[in-house]
Amino acid sequence: MQGNPPPAAQILVRPGDPYPLGATWDGAGVNFAVYSENASKVELCLFDGAGNETRVPLREQTAFVWHGYLAGVQPGQRYGWRVHGPYEPDRGLRFNPNLVLLDPYAKALDGVENFERGVFAYEVGGAAEDRAMLQEDQRGVPLAVVLDHSFDWSGDRAPNRPLHETVIYETHAKGLTMLHPDIPEELRGTYAGLAHPAMLKYLQDLGVTAIELMPVHAHLDDPFLLDKGLTNYWGYSTLNFFAPELRYSAAFKRGDPVGAVREFKEMVKTLHGAGLEVILDVVYNHTSEGNHMGPTLSFKGIDNPTYYRLVPDDPRHYFDYTGTGNTLNVRHPQTLQLIMDSLRYWVQEMHVDGFRFDLASTLARGLHEVDQLSGFFTIIHQDPVISQVKLIAEPWDVGEGGYQVGNFPVKWAEWNGIYRDSIRAFWKGEGGLASDLGYRLTGSSDLYKDDGRKPSSSVNFITAHDGLTLRDTVSYNDKHNEANKEGNNDGANDNRSWNCGAEGPTDDAEVNKLRARQQRNFLATLMLSQGTPMLLGGDEFGNSQQGNNNAYCQDNEISWYDWAGKDEALLAFTRRLIGIRRSHPALHRQRFFSGRPIRGTDVQDVMWFRHDGETMSDEDWQNSHTQSLAMFLAGNGLRETDREGRPLKDDHLLLMLSASHEDLEFTLPRLPGCEHWELLVDTSNDEAQETHGAGQKSLLPARSLKLFRCPL
Repeated sequence: MQGNPPPAAQILVRPGDPYPLGATWDGAGVNFAVYSENASKVELCLFDGAGNETRVPLREQTAFVWHGYLAGVQPGQRYGWRVHGPYEPDRGLRFNPNLVLLDPYAKALDGVENFERGVFAYEVGGAAEDRAMLQEDQRGVPLAVVLDHSFDWSGDRAPNRPLHETVIYETHAKGLTMLHPDIPEELRGTYAGLAHPAMLKYLQDLGVTAIELMPVHAHLDDPFLLDKGLTNYWGYSTLNFFAPELRYSAAFKRGDPVGAVREFKEMVKTLHGAGLEVILDVVYNHTSEGNHMGPTLSFKGIDNPTYYRLVPDDPRHYFDYTGTGNTLNVRHPQTLQLIMDSLRYWVQEMHVDGFRFDLASTLARGLHEVDQLSGFFTIIHQDPVISQVKLIAEPWDVGEGGYQVGNFPVKWAEWNGIYRDSIRAFWKGEGGLASDLGYRLTGSSDLYKDDGRKPSSSVNFITAHDGLTLRDTVSYNDKHNEANKEGNNDGANDNRSWNCGAEGPTDDAEVNKLRARQQRNFLATLMLSQGTPMLLGGDEFGNSQQGNNNAYCQDNEISWYDWAGKDEALLAFTRRLIGIRRSHPALHRQRFFSGRPIRGTDVQDVMWFRHDGETMSDEDWQNSHTQSLAMFLAGNGLRETDREGRPLKDDHLLLMLSASHEDLEFTLPRLPGCEHWELLVDTSNDEAQETHGAGQKSLLPARSLKLFRCPL
């Protein structure tokens, strides 16, 4: 598709338009536009197949947007920017036209970064970044590619599944399929591999409804990792907010980088056809350009004060609320526009179904504090496109006051870190958690009820990419991050994990039996809690990262899913759990419990019992020794309808939990209209079958969970 650009003297540059930003092909030529309010000159750089450069000055400027229209330029054309202006770090200005910069609005890239070819705007090796480098032709950053956005979306239909019916599967686009034996080798680790029939069948059989992909925006492999022979596997180091990451593209591996865009779209369309939504983990809080000593790749050299939060009385340096060296300046209208344009692009052009926002508290910051009513959230709330997709916040950052679980606006769901910590602590055996456990099992009303949100606003999780896997949570007391080559000093030290009696793999049958039960306890608690469950990919079959709780740099067997070693029994148990959740609307209510009587009886919509069958007292809730309880859910008290408007009705359900090291006899409650109880789940025995009359007892083994139903 790409032709060589004509000589500069033969190029006719029309004024063009200031919007849309980036490169827009209209069938006859391309409009180019880039924002820089502090630049003195902007040159568009066109490159032919041999790498020869043609520089085209853009002379039109409208509201700080430099723009021009070039007739005859075709899709496939590679381009970059040279931006002129003062290099004065003490004023926050870092212009250097010796660097070819990546367009912030690039929709496709021609490759990945190459530090050996130069990506720094200053002379590396000096005491500071005071002096601009003198060499020209620094092109270590990939070039942007003009796209023809045509794609056959006919037949694509977004599942649009309500959040309360959603089961999220968090996974890595590469790690999920890299070792999958039924996926062709050339497709493993790619978007095409994720859309392979073998993968689709697996996900459908598992019962999840949405795939939450860790970052797929183009990212950078940090120099300090490359120096150690490692890479930025997780991808939380964004280079560009529009172009899909090439490393996960089968087309790129075949020598067709532009094909990565088409491959991503085909993946989304295929997943939609299988009834699966696609949620992207997005990183709009910082970029890969790092701090004042970091590389100049795009934003920093185009207009540093616009795109980054600089320290007001020392603009050489950056605010760092993310722990990565910089923070995007969402207080600036242009940076807000960039984020919103990116979000709309991924919804409208790439057809994704929602976003999980990494370190979302950073986006809410006004000056130093977190402001829930910041411009970012106001714009999101008002946007007719973005406000209608799934919005999930990671509600914290590393700055002061950054932990904001429960404080996001009404249309947002949140990763509930309090849920994770509470459930881990309970099954570890810590006492005195009954009251907190009650809130977590019922949708965390203490966090979400008073601001107009629903139980589904709580995205419940036991494990996530950041931390130990589920199997490692029950197999290690301590992190084991030696492979990261940071002296085991990285990653969280408090994991609330318990190795069940031995550190790491063991041949001890009793330890392994307990670990198997604990994994089931966690999975059952997750799937039987009100809220939106999120399953870390691989946990359903006992995947391990060898105790590494920060495998961000491990693009190898530590992070790739071990399909050959999967625990088939645990996988079957997880599938059955998800099926039970799906078939019982009482487990995914749209409203919080009210404790109200059902039809004037003594039965309430939710009730709590001790193991002896008596209702929980205030003393029981606060007792530091309480390690067990039973939760009753009324199946005829839903006050909700299905999508066709028909009233929902379910069985009565009874969930028994005990983290005690002793076996306990639980008395099944006597309730009007409930004559007998049938066992649905027993984490101590996958094959168990029980039926009891009301008032009879069921033995709950130490550290186990049971779920009973009473048919109505």
